[in-house]
Amino acid sequence: MAPQEPFAAAVPVGGLRTVPRGVWALGFVSLLMDTSSEMIHSLLPVFLVSVLGVSALSVGVIEGIAEATAAISKVFSGALSDRVGRRKPMVLLGYGLAALTKPVFALAPTVGWVIAARFADRLGKGIRGAPRDALVADIAPPHLRGASFGLRQSLDTVGAFAGPLLAIALMTLFANDFRLVFWLATVPAALAVLVILIAVREPPDTPGKARPKGLSWKDAKHFPAAYWSVVAIAGLMTLARFSEGFLLLRAQTVGLEAALVPTVFIVMNVIYAGSAYPVGRLSDRLGRRGLLLAGFAVLIVADLMLAAAGTLWQVMAGVALWGLHMGMTQGLLAALVADTAPAALRGTAYGVFNLISGIALLAASVIAGALWTILGPAATFLAGALFTAVALLALLVWHRRTA
Repeated sequence: MAPQEPFAAAVPVGGLRTVPRGVWALGFVSLLMDTSSEMIHSLLPVFLVSVLGVSALSVGVIEGIAEATAAISKVFSGALSDRVGRRKPMVLLGYGLAALTKPVFALAPTVGWVIAARFADRLGKGIRGAPRDALVADIAPPHLRGASFGLRQSLDTVGAFAGPLLAIALMTLFANDFRLVFWLATVPAALAVLVILIAVREPPDTPGKARPKGLSWKDAKHFPAAYWSVVAIAGLMTLARFSEGFLLLRAQTVGLEAALVPTVFIVMNVIYAGSAYPVGRLSDRLGRRGLLLAGFAVLIVADLMLAAAGTLWQVMAGVALWGLHMGMTQGLLAALVADTAPAALRGTAYGVFNLISGIALLAASVIAGALWTILGPAATFLAGALFTAVALLALLVWHRRTA
């Protein structure tokens, strides 16, 4: 595939009814698990700081280690799914492990328990992530790839705002009982596993399809330059996209009370969910470059607003733009991996992609926590704007070289 093809305009596509059933099933699995996860994670930074007494830097380290764990495990699970030619077992294992970790948050008496639970939860995310994305790419025809990734991301993000919404209602109903809310979060996680067992089906294997013989870094030589460009640009952007836990802490700095802190995730994810599918579908028609550039620009504006914000409304405006940038970038980057990687190595390709992004997220979260602790919230978000500007310039350079 020529390097410029990912940016070429595609044929017109239909609406939601044309998206394969398997993509819908995986989307609802993501919705349920994200509902469960965000019921916990939308409260976790405040729980750590106010109940267990840890610092903002510690929150950054915990979140960074958790996401890096997910990223590293994606390499091996994606490559293994390529080798065996099946994705569903790895998807089921990953979601099942995440479901089993949920009660640990409710039981945690110390920060060590939380770290262990976050580690196991993100390990589950890592195990399922690359095989799930590769399965979406396997199921979706090329002319519906952007729409399919956008739809899965939108449904995932519906869970990401349903979870905080439930957390607010339950915190209000049960007098800020963090642990009881964490217990109730186990229910949608169990339902997600059930949907995988019943509704997710793999497409039949293609006769004569080549498979890698083992798990080897030598497979990387089969990835074209266009794929590595996508990976590099995504890594640069991830340095600016540190843990959303810092959005929660930013809202607290302007006076948002603990029970309402999950509102931040609701605002962000409503915008994210509402934009991911339309942007993905539009990219199938117009190409991905212009939309991706616009998404990077939106993140720069969001970071600048969050750095300067002095009121809750200003923080929420920045959070809304943060959600818009997610909807304009995450599905497109996933689609670009499918566009540029060999079909037989898609699992490995998503694993490597997520490994680089995860390492960048670890660095970003630690840097963000250190800047927050030493210089304050504004420095954290100004650094994010700077990293995004570098990623935007890299995307422009890539486009000019491949045009």
